[in-house]
Amino acid sequence: MEESGTHIPTEEKEPHVPPKKRNGAVGFFTDIARGAAIGVAFIIPGFSGGSVAAILGIYEKLVGAIADIFKTFKKSFFTLLPVAIGMLLGIAALIFPISWGLSHYPIPTVTLFVGLALGGLPSITDKVKGKPSPWQIVAGVSALAVAASLSFLPLAGEVDLFALKWWGYLLLVVIGIVGSCALVVPGISGSMLLLIFGYYNPIVDLLLNHLLRGDQIGICLAVFACLGVGIVVGFFAISLLMKFLLKKFPKATHFAIIGFIIGSVPAVYASTIRESIEKMGADALAVLHASPLYWIAAVCLFAVGAGLSLALVLYSNKKLKKQNTEGEK
Repeated sequence: MEESGTHIPTEEKEPHVPPKKRNGAVGFFTDIARGAAIGVAFIIPGFSGGSVAAILGIYEKLVGAIADIFKTFKKSFFTLLPVAIGMLLGIAALIFPISWGLSHYPIPTVTLFVGLALGGLPSITDKVKGKPSPWQIVAGVSALAVAASLSFLPLAGEVDLFALKWWGYLLLVVIGIVGSCALVVPGISGSMLLLIFGYYNPIVDLLLNHLLRGDQIGICLAVFACLGVGIVVGFFAISLLMKFLLKKFPKATHFAIIGFIIGSVPAVYASTIRESIEKMGADALAVLHASPLYWIAAVCLFAVGAGLSLALVLYSNKKLKKQNTEGEK
């Protein structure tokens, strides 16, 4: 535990201030865009909103704001507001096209997001420069193993959300806590865990084919209310834990984050293939053995995703360097 007592990273020490005081309208809308990316990650099995937040450079800020919501409510609220707005907009705008892409072109679709994830890794690796200690290496390798092992967990039978007993609604609170992992712990996909436990497809179906169409409103509201309670509880509990780890063991925690992200890549493809086979049966194999153009498209989309993500990292580093230079004058 050699990192105990290490200072919090610079981003952690900065107070959470309202967007107008920090970056003005530009910062507010930039955080909305970041929130949209986090929201999109939430609806793709195998991806983690926490990974996207880490890659976009706002992970520590979000964790700190969530953990301190009761201590500094106003500051934390203004930090989280644009991200929350972006998440809702991202989910609402892209849940249909992403669902279509995963159904018809699963591998190219997820490969685009794999490229986005891996292309942004330099934003995290910059925080672990220098010779790592054995403890830090263990943290990274263990996290990688945990994330990768998720792809080997068997799928449970899908739950009938229209036939839940009273204890089934209490279990939904626990499921909400599990789902919150996608938004707090980088590399751990809450959506994939929901898929493994048999809740992902029923929840998506409830949203798309019932709630949005005004069908079975009472059951829909009850289900999403229980999930919401679990997500909120999980948010705060896991955020407090992550803030503690980032404060006491910053380098080891970032090694673990890198391990989670890299380890989630095989889990993404495993969950995508399993879900395709479950939905389409033998037809899924024909899709996965499609023409060479199918795989060329996947490679091209990976390059596009990685290029966009890397460009964002380089732009952010350049902007930060400029700010630091101006601050020294």
